[in-house]
Amino acid sequence: MEGLKVLRNTQVIILGLCIAVATVLSSVILSQGFMKIKKFSNEVISVTGSAEKKIKSDYIVWKSGFFARNADLTAAFAKLKEDLKTAKQYLIDKGIKEEEITVSQTDTKVLYKKNEKGHDTNEIEGYKLTQAMEVKSYDIDRIDAVSRESTELINKGIEFISVAPEYFYTKLSDLKIEMLEKATDNAKNRAEAMAKSTGNSIGLMRAAKMGVFQITPVNSYDVSWYGSNDTTSLDKKVTAVVTVEFAIRE
Repeated sequence: MEGLKVLRNTQVIILGLCIAVATVLSSVILSQGFMKIKKFSNEVISVTGSAEKKIKSDYIVWKSGFFARNADLTAAFAKLKEDLKTAKQYLIDKGIKEEEITVSQTDTKVLYKKNEKGHDTNEIEGYKLTQAMEVKSYDIDRIDAVSRESTELINKGIEFISVAPEYFYTKLSDLKIEMLEKATDNAKNRAEAMAKSTGNSIGLMRAAKMGVFQITPVNSYDVSWYGSNDTTSLDKKVTAVVTVEFAIRE
């Protein structure tokens, strides 16, 4: 009995030692694994890549308008209606398609007489009716030319006002994909050059963040944190920026 008791105690001690050793080894293995993971996650290089491309707008929006003033509302409206007919015919004669012309709702403003202090009184002096028009077209050169010549309507007795055209690029979605690819390639090239200078190389891409697109006039370097979208120039410059992280290999 005594011998059996001693044997059991010995087995318990051996089992305890095995558990203790296994615990220590596990801790060491886990610690080494954690260090490797930490090392893997820390050894990265972060670079910014960019790409630029010059484009030409392919869509134009031109806004214009005219107004008529008269002490009598009916007379003012009749004059505005006649001016609209003349203005539309002028645009059509210049080669603009009728379906490219949009005529907005007439805006009516009551004009009041002023007192000696320059403030409005309750006495109506007359009415001012304004008619806005908008031309949208892919024929940029034609519309651009007409917008510059449109003041000829003033010689026809129309109080005509022309707003500077706005220029757009309609294939921007496809262009963004192309620009992002080029910007990412640029970031990779920069990362490779930086890593090579220290005797290392880059591995897999860990993370990537797309910056905002800047669409500016060709000779402009203005940027905005929320992105620029220039509509004032026919020729534009598109800039894409990305921030990329690559793993470093020794």
